[in-house]
Amino acid sequence: MPGSSSRPGLHVAAAVVAAMVLLPIVVTVGRGAAVGWSEAVAYLVRPRIGMLLANTAVLTAITVPLSVALGTGAAWLVERTDLPGAGIWRALMLAPLAVPAFVSSYAWVSWQPGLVGLGGAALVTTLAYFPFVFLPVAALLRALDEGEEEAARSLGLGPFAAFRRAVLPRLRPAVSGGALLVALHLLAEYGVLAMMRYQTFTTAILQQYAVGFSDAQGSLLASVLLLLCLGVLTLEVVARGRRRVARIGSGSMRPPSRVPLGSWRWPALAGLAALAALSTAVPVILVLRWLVVGTSQSGAVADDLMRVTASTLGLAVLGGLTAVVLALPGALLLSRGGGWIATMLERATFVGSALPGVVVALALVGLAVSWAPGLYQTVALVVVAYAVLFLPRAMVSLRSGLAAAPPELSEAARSLGQGGAGVLRRVVLPLAAPSVLAGFVLVALAISTELTATLLLAPTGTDTLALSFWAASDELDYAAAAPYAAVMIVLSIPLTVVLRRQITHDRRATR
Repeated sequence: MPGSSSRPGLHVAAAVVAAMVLLPIVVTVGRGAAVGWSEAVAYLVRPRIGMLLANTAVLTAITVPLSVALGTGAAWLVERTDLPGAGIWRALMLAPLAVPAFVSSYAWVSWQPGLVGLGGAALVTTLAYFPFVFLPVAALLRALDEGEEEAARSLGLGPFAAFRRAVLPRLRPAVSGGALLVALHLLAEYGVLAMMRYQTFTTAILQQYAVGFSDAQGSLLASVLLLLCLGVLTLEVVARGRRRVARIGSGSMRPPSRVPLGSWRWPALAGLAALAALSTAVPVILVLRWLVVGTSQSGAVADDLMRVTASTLGLAVLGGLTAVVLALPGALLLSRGGGWIATMLERATFVGSALPGVVVALALVGLAVSWAPGLYQTVALVVVAYAVLFLPRAMVSLRSGLAAAPPELSEAARSLGQGGAGVLRRVVLPLAAPSVLAGFVLVALAISTELTATLLLAPTGTDTLALSFWAASDELDYAAAAPYAAVMIVLSIPLTVVLRRQITHDRRATR
C-alpha cells in the first residue's frame, strides 16, 4: 500500500472522481434553485410530495430490513451450518442477480396482473436485492478466522451465542455495505416501480421530465431525493463501525466448524428452497413461457438480437473497467484510515448514485452541450453516466477487499525498497484481486440492465437489451419482450458464477 508520501496523490485522484460524480448533482440542484425559494416551497409542500415521501420511506423501511435478514440468514446457513448441499445453495442465493429486477416485475405482473402497489413492489425488490447482502456477508464469513469464536465457546458460550458475540460484530462492514446498496437501489429504482404502478420520487421525476415544459420541478424532486440519500449514507457510517477485520495471516488452515442444525435442518432447507423458487424460478419459468409463446408467432423474435447483445456487452465491459479504476483511489484511502477527508470523498461518490439515471443523463447532456459539444451522443458520455450511477458497487467491493489486506504487509514491502506503485501492484492488488473482480462484475451486471440513462445518452443507432425489452413490455407485448429478457438472463449467468467463485476463493491463495 502506498505510504504517506503517496497519500496526497490518492487524495487528488479521489477528489477528481468525487468532483466528476458531484457535477450532475450541482447541475440538478442549481436548476431546482433557479425557480426561487417561494415557488420551490410552494411546490414541495403539496400533499402529493408528502405522498411520494411516505411511499418511498415505507418501501425502504420494508425492503432494506427484509433484504438484510434474508441475506445474512442465508449466508450463515450456507457458510456456518451443516446444511447439506452448501455449494448448490450458495449458487441459488446468488442466482437472482442474473435476473434483472424489472424483468422479475415483468414476469410477476404477466402472471398476476393484480400484484401491484406496495405489496408487489416490496416483494420484487426484496427478492431481487437480498443477494447484495448475501454476497459480502458470505464472503466475509468464509474469510474470517474462527479463533475469536472458539475463544468465546471455550468461555462457556454456545454456538449461537458465540456467533452473536464474536462473529456478528465483525460482519458489520459487510452487512452495512450490502444494506447501503439495497437502499440506494430503491431510491433510484424506476423499472420495477413503474411496472408495479407504485409512485415514488423516482417515478414522479421521470413523469415530470416527460410532461413538463421545464425540468425545474423535476430537479426539485431530485433534490429531495438527494436529502434522503444523505440520510441513508449517514446511517451507514454509524452502522459500519470501526472494528478491524484484517489480521496478520489468514488464521488457521482448517475450514470453520459447522453448527449442527438438528431438527431445524428441514425448516432451513424449506426456507432456502422457497426463497430460491420465488426469487429465481418463478421469473425464469415465466420468461421461458412467454419465449415459447413468442416463437410460435411469426415476426415475434427480433432480427437484431445479436447486434443488440453485442452493444450491451461492449458497454458493460467499458463501464465496469472504468468504475473499478475510478473507485480504487477512494477505496485505498478508506482501507488505510484516510480520515474524514477520505470518508467525505467516498460519501460524495455514493450520493451521485441516488439520482435516477434520467436525472444524471439530463445533467450530463446539459454539461456536454454547453461545455464539450464533442462528447454529446458519444459512448464516452454514456460510460461517464454509468460511472456516476454504479461507482458504489465497485467501491463497496473494493473497500471490503482492501480492508482485509493487512497494512503491515505493505509496510514490510516498503521497508524492502518498494515504492508506492510497486506496493500497490505487487502486494495490495493481488490480495484484493477477488474483490476487484467482484466489483467489476457487479458494475457490469448493472450496466447490462440499465434503462433510463442509456435511453437518453446512447448514440443514435445504439441499442441495448434493456431498451429493446422495455419498448416491448411497455406496450404489454410480453411475447416480444421475452427474447430480450432471456438473453439478459443468459448473459448474467457467467457473471453470477464469477461472483460465486469469489465467495469460495481458496483462502490459501491469500497467504
